[in-house]
Amino acid sequence: MKLTILGGGGFRVPLVYGALLQDHAEGRVTHVILHDLDPARLSAVTRVLAEQAAGVPDAPEVTATTDLDEALRGADFVFSAIRVGGLEGRANDERVALAEGVLGQETVGAGGIAYGLRTVPVAVDIARRVARLAPDAWVINFTNPAGLVTEAMSRHLGDRVIGICDSPVGLGRRIARVLGANPKEAWIDYVGLNHLGWVRGLRVAGRDELPRLLADPDLLGSFEEGKLFGVDWLRSLGAIPNEYLHYYYFNREAVRAYQQAEKTRGAFLHDQQARFYAEMRNPDAPAWKVWDRTRAEREATYMAENRETAGAGERDEDDLSGGYEKVALALMRAIARDERTTLILNVRNQRTLSVLDTDAVIEVPCLVDANGAHPVTVDPLPDHATGLVCAVKAVEREVLAAADSGSRASAVKAFALHPLVDSVNVARRLVEGYTEVHPGLAYLR
Repeated sequence: MKLTILGGGGFRVPLVYGALLQDHAEGRVTHVILHDLDPARLSAVTRVLAEQAAGVPDAPEVTATTDLDEALRGADFVFSAIRVGGLEGRANDERVALAEGVLGQETVGAGGIAYGLRTVPVAVDIARRVARLAPDAWVINFTNPAGLVTEAMSRHLGDRVIGICDSPVGLGRRIARVLGANPKEAWIDYVGLNHLGWVRGLRVAGRDELPRLLADPDLLGSFEEGKLFGVDWLRSLGAIPNEYLHYYYFNREAVRAYQQAEKTRGAFLHDQQARFYAEMRNPDAPAWKVWDRTRAEREATYMAENRETAGAGERDEDDLSGGYEKVALALMRAIARDERTTLILNVRNQRTLSVLDTDAVIEVPCLVDANGAHPVTVDPLPDHATGLVCAVKAVEREVLAAADSGSRASAVKAFALHPLVDSVNVARRLVEGYTEVHPGLAYLR
């Protein structure tokens, strides 16, 4: 089975390959094609994978190419993890937004809109090529903003593109762990959009254990989200929000923390990964050791400003191991081998949430089999969550309209309508600022 990884020179590719190395069952991935626009990054990551595979019998063969069409031909699965504009683009997203006093995070608020505007045209081109060159392939999208990009690709690939994210997986795992339950045996009632969802229940043997957690202040305050949001706020919500909702519920504090930080997250990662790839130019550098050291630093500093604002302290050791690669492998296994499973995924709504149309991509538990991912019926969201989901989905639709038409007015509208951008004039200045620093937004007119 052939897996093509787009963004194959990306830093997190070894996580995916590591998951593949642990899969020895029949029908596994036997050939990995890495595609990237940067040959030096491809070379660096290929070296890391070679050291990973040392001593592993029947390790998947790895080849690398800068030719997109060559990479896609004959693929059974396409894993998309591209970053249009690179980490320099992400740092610019943050800088332009923070100068206007609004959030520049890569998937939330102004930064997420800017990232979406320059990513959607590229993702749509990829989707069209997949439809032409590998029509039977399944596309697994991890490219951010994951829900928005998955929806853009679904207009050309239908349900054969599925978005994944590790945030709901990590959240469900932490809740189960603090309740003393096995995460593999728990049903997580989670619903929303990517980076905008809530756990409303966690069932073990048919019993909802979330009320027990919400009723116990000590338990509730003992894990990441309890520390991040505070016990009182979680009890008021009656649910556990995805960590990215901290940007909404504590927006002023988050913006202030990012403005006062020595570096934004994008600038930090840009400098960190520049050091990694520079070190990898030394042919004698221990590739795997250098990569793993860099990964550990990256994970430990994740959402550091938010945790500092909340006084949440350091991340727990159990939360430093990633997770999206496990979701990707479980999804591929379920489809390729008809190993039926349940995963929280980004898929077209169909009739799951009545407040959204059938083509809107949402993030919900799905039953997965050889025919793809099928969203599970969920209870309606409470009014406060419905309002937020509908508002952000409307913004995503304006981003898609701008990317499709090149309309600058639609781009301004996308920024202006976002709950975290509170001024049409700010929205206009954001569009001006982003078009100045991003050549990829030259299509807006």
